[in-house]
Amino acid sequence: MIQTLQVALGDRAYSIHIGANIITQADLILPHLKRKQVAIVTNTTVAPLYLNKLAQPLRDAGVSVIEIILPDGEAYKNSDTLNLIYDALLKNRCERSTTLIALGGGVIGDLTGYAAATYLRGVPFIQIPTTLLSQVDSSVGGKTGINHPLGKNMIGAFYQPKVVLADIETLKTLPAREFSAGVAEVIKYGLIRDADFFDWLETNISKLMALDEAVITYAIYRSCKNKAEVVVADEHEAGERALLNLGHTFGHAIENGMGYGVWLHGEAVAAGTMLAADLSQRLGWLNANEVKRMHALLSASSLPLRAPNLGVEKYLDLMGMDKKVVDGKIRLVLQQGIGNAVITSDYDVSKLKQTLEAIT
Repeated sequence: MIQTLQVALGDRAYSIHIGANIITQADLILPHLKRKQVAIVTNTTVAPLYLNKLAQPLRDAGVSVIEIILPDGEAYKNSDTLNLIYDALLKNRCERSTTLIALGGGVIGDLTGYAAATYLRGVPFIQIPTTLLSQVDSSVGGKTGINHPLGKNMIGAFYQPKVVLADIETLKTLPAREFSAGVAEVIKYGLIRDADFFDWLETNISKLMALDEAVITYAIYRSCKNKAEVVVADEHEAGERALLNLGHTFGHAIENGMGYGVWLHGEAVAAGTMLAADLSQRLGWLNANEVKRMHALLSASSLPLRAPNLGVEKYLDLMGMDKKVVDGKIRLVLQQGIGNAVITSDYDVSKLKQTLEAIT
């Protein structure tokens, strides 16, 4: 059974399909092709598991399939790897009517989306996310890009896919650590705007971690529904969409400071979320019981919650590279209760330093 919801962006609206084994259903892809040629971009980990399951039904339907297999890992989310995609597209004389398909996690989705946004100044692309994190977050909303040595996701474009297929079967081959990293982004939606969902997660977290199909499907659907509503209201992150970055300013500093790939994105976000909670409590915006509930739910998801001690100045320097910095001020997503987040630069900087000094 397939669950479907819409990202209502006018003439750029698209569907998100959620279900089991939908990766093999070419009929969900064919209506979105301008011509019967696709380039599937994946990586060395995903390709042996799912590339043929996606490619063969398309070939059976008469589609010409180009396979582009990249190295796996956050460390490869850079311009060198991006050029490997361009190289393959140019060598195969791909045209503006060629559709790129991203088959993989967030790194593949971001790389493929940015390649699609820039190759021949824009070609269609489709997202087929294979990790929980990419299914509930990075595949939806059109953020694409690459990392730079000085900052994560600092180079990119807003570019929407034609359709998103979230196949829950792919989650069964995820390492436990990768699955937990995705749960951090699921919990985020409850924290920033959906307190009822947070309550539901507290009740169902053990089933979610046990890969209960009904629970996973609902968690993905509810997460994508929240994300879609935010994206429709603020596609280019001029306001409300920045709330989706709860824990991310701290988290990106952790990823960069430790070296890309040492901490998974969701792990860094989880630790960053607890730093944001600590600061929110110091500001009097979050009470001790709420912080305790957050810690308990994230802990039940097997996520690391103690941020690495990079030093206060290192944190401030790396956080100053964040995309949300305005007029030299670090804007943070903080909480005024569970289900109510705000983005602000109007906070006591000394309290921020106290939060960072408390890391041991």
